[in-house]
Amino acid sequence: MFEVRRYTSSHAEEWNRFVAQSKNGTFLFDRRFMEYHADRFEDCSLMVYRCDTLYAMLPANIKDGVLTSHGGLTYGGLIMSDKCSAKGVLEVFTTINDFLRSISVQRVVYKAVPWIYHQQPAEEDLYALTSICHARLIIRDISSAIIGERRMPFTESRLSGLRKARHKGLIVKESTEYAAFWQILNDNLIGKYGVCPVHSAAELELLHGRFPEQIKLYMVFDGEQPLGGTVLFLTPQVLHTQYISATPEGKACGAIDLLFDHLIHQVYSDYRYIDFGKSTSSDSADLNEHLIFQKEGFGARAVCYDTYEWTL
Repeated sequence: MFEVRRYTSSHAEEWNRFVAQSKNGTFLFDRRFMEYHADRFEDCSLMVYRCDTLYAMLPANIKDGVLTSHGGLTYGGLIMSDKCSAKGVLEVFTTINDFLRSISVQRVVYKAVPWIYHQQPAEEDLYALTSICHARLIIRDISSAIIGERRMPFTESRLSGLRKARHKGLIVKESTEYAAFWQILNDNLIGKYGVCPVHSAAELELLHGRFPEQIKLYMVFDGEQPLGGTVLFLTPQVLHTQYISATPEGKACGAIDLLFDHLIHQVYSDYRYIDFGKSTSSDSADLNEHLIFQKEGFGARAVCYDTYEWTL
């Protein structure tokens, strides 16, 4: 009943149309987003058909006999339509596993789509992971999110920064100065952790050009001087902060506190969820306490990003 086909560029239009109509897909699964770093991954995305009608899709890459869904994305689980049922998804994973064995895949690493990104309940895959794949949880990262209709007040530390920023007369505005923001971000990451941002300034500008309504940059200014900002990814019901950074001066005068007061209470006050992203290292073992303290200060609380693994 089900048939798996490996994605090729000829499927791009069909793929993107399915993502747009799915119950748990976001623009990160659009091929125009996925393929900005296509040179870094060997794509092995799967399209599952039922009676020749596309039923579900799995964005994935392959390396050394390991299928990862998806190595270049924050999350990358099974993309499902409203028509997907529990029984159907069980059959989908059985069919996917048979297909993967036929191409000599030995292991699967699966990054589930966090529930806040679901436009309809879409955890049929989590049930299938345990009942069909006998998968085990290998990474649990912690993110911090706000539910729009039950926003909690800022803590005093965040309110103190907000007062400083207002007293100094800082302003927040949407910007296209990605290079300027990237330099602030890069200086911070190198200074603190010795690493560079995942995206280059050129990549951010490229992606913004492809998705101008889904990728936004807001920055805080003292006159014409940029003090900090955030790159936002806007999905149907989640406002995700992809990057947040400020200069030393910006940190001292509450630039980020003003920024998120403006975004949460004015520009995006109608958003269902605001997701500040992960505060754990890549293997989830180390909690960045300073980072999550700041996010919790805005009223955000825990949402987990889970990664599973199974052998074939």
